Amino acid sequence: MASTGTGTTPDAGSDRARVLATAQRLFNESGVQAVGMDAIRTDAGVPLKRLYRAFPAKDTLVQAVLEERDREFAETLAAYVAAHGTTPLAKILAVFDYLEEWFAQPDFRGCVFINTAGELGTVSPAVAEIARAHKQSLRDFLAGLVADAGLPDDRADQLALLANGAMATAGIMGGREPARQAREMARTLLAAG
Repeated sequence: MASTGTGTTPDAGSDRARVLATAQRLFNESGVQAVGMDAIRTDAGVPLKRLYRAFPAKDTLVQAVLEERDREFAETLAAYVAAHGTTPLAKILAVFDYLEEWFAQPDFRGCVFINTAGELGTVSPAVAEIARAHKQSLRDFLAGLVADAGLPDDRADQLALLANGAMATAGIMGGREPARQAREMARTLLAAG
């Protein structure tokens, strides 16, 4: 079989992508602990040997899913804010509009980082660190928007709490309302800035 130059075959790359997409969907639907490697293998249609070649242990698969989701979230959030915010303050509020649209998705089950850290954070330092890094990245993104708006630095921490609180609440209660409420609180906070 021809090599791709990265030490993997073309099939290995597509196996990896299928396994990641399947694991992300199944973890989102049922939680990490409830989903075994055999269920992922069956759903992804990847032979067990190739699954374990791509991901030698479930922990490495969980970490890869979180890293992929972190990248996707950062890219889609930045693109949404750039497309929907015409002023620095509007860009901050667009973060909450993004959350509202996300919460309305039929497959929304909460923030995978909050959920996975809740499930595994005490037994998997690597998962806890990835979740912390993701939340820090969101806070840093907000800090950039806050700086562009000329607001005090502490607003980034406050906005991050609003966003994460909305994620946690929407994951439990469902619906868009937590994002709407967080947006209104953010608007009040920004007006006081």
